[in-house]
Amino acid sequence: MRGVSDLWSESDAGALRLPSGRLVRGRGLRHPLNPDAPPPSYGVYLLGRQPPEVPWDSAWIRWPDFRLPADRTAARAVLADVWERAAVERVEVACGGGRGRTGTALACLAVLDGVPGEEAVEYVRRHYDRHAVETPWQRRYVRRFGEG
Repeated sequence: MRGVSDLWSESDAGALRLPSGRLVRGRGLRHPLNPDAPPPSYGVYLLGRQPPEVPWDSAWIRWPDFRLPADRTAARAVLADVWERAAVERVEVACGGGRGRTGTALACLAVLDGVPGEEAVEYVRRHYDRHAVETPWQRRYVRRFGEG
């Protein structure tokens, strides 16, 4: 059983608190990791090509920049796993810049956590990054995420 020390703190850079209390860290891979910050226990990387190796458990969602996941069914399964794991682990979601794809995935996590699809983008912009979810099709993907 994992303890509270195994979770993010709200003060950790990029940490998003979902309504249930779960914390997930969003991050841009182009920004170096703070060496003093705790590492994730699980990371999900949203990139158009395979991410570099990391020393923790990880998954890759093929997701080209400014677009949507190549396999939406697989993406939904991975994001559901992220939501489950965030209750007991330090989970991070990251793309190149940490805004578009990461914001979209975080908004989908908010939907899984009970935020209505029509409100999830605003929730993530208010609590994570005001520029999160960059394209109209990413916003539409979040709105429809709760339907599928």
